[in-house]
Amino acid sequence: MGRTRNFYLQLAFTLLVCAFLIVPVLMSIVAGLTENFFVGVRSGFTLRWIGVVWELYAPTIFRSMYIALATLAVTLVLGVPTAYVLAKRPGLLGRMIEEFLVLPVAIPGLATALALILTYGGFRDFRTSWVFILVGHVLYTLPFMVRSVLAVLSSFNFRILEESAASLGAGFWRRFFGIILPNVRSGIVAGSLTVVTLSIGEFNLTWMLHTPETMTLPVGLADSYASMRLEIGSAYTLVFFVMIIPLLIALQRYGTQRVKTAGPA
Repeated sequence: MGRTRNFYLQLAFTLLVCAFLIVPVLMSIVAGLTENFFVGVRSGFTLRWIGVVWELYAPTIFRSMYIALATLAVTLVLGVPTAYVLAKRPGLLGRMIEEFLVLPVAIPGLATALALILTYGGFRDFRTSWVFILVGHVLYTLPFMVRSVLAVLSSFNFRILEESAASLGAGFWRRFFGIILPNVRSGIVAGSLTVVTLSIGEFNLTWMLHTPETMTLPVGLADSYASMRLEIGSAYTLVFFVMIIPLLIALQRYGTQRVKTAGPA
């Protein structure tokens, strides 16, 4: 009887926490679909505000998406080999490099952005390009990719697998692509989910680096809440969800399917 009571208490607590997190999101969605949020749902539902958002801010949405995908590509190319080297060569130097990589996460995004502006702001074409934001996003998200892959590499003895493959005549690249990458797929997927979500939602660093021609989704969202009607800002939030959730589901399903494929027959 006591056990049943504890179960229901835990369930109630879990539901309260979920409601605390989900209700504000639902309220924002309702506001974006309501004709007049201050009147309430009795004013009627409309897609007009989403049309306004699309008309005013569509470029920011697509720009955020391709910056996030470009950030993911760069962090994969740089992060996975870096994690492999750090795992293969553990020691004081490796730990120092790992801590150095984490510095952009440890300091405020505004400070990182200011450092980039002071260093590269004199290159006008680079400063006004979306690539400038891409550099900031890579600096900010690279540690998450490295840490995710490094955690998986540290969980099994990949050196034995490599040595066995080498004894059978497999070269370095064949060992890397045929042994290392398949075994760290879960870390790559976890790191990819983190990188994409952080890049799309990053505001502090992006706010300092952007120009009117390179405004991204979070900066546009802040602009819409500051200068537009509440319904428009809420509709922008709804558009954000519609854009990001399918991408995250696709990455998650890809990771799950590949893990099942790599599992025992």
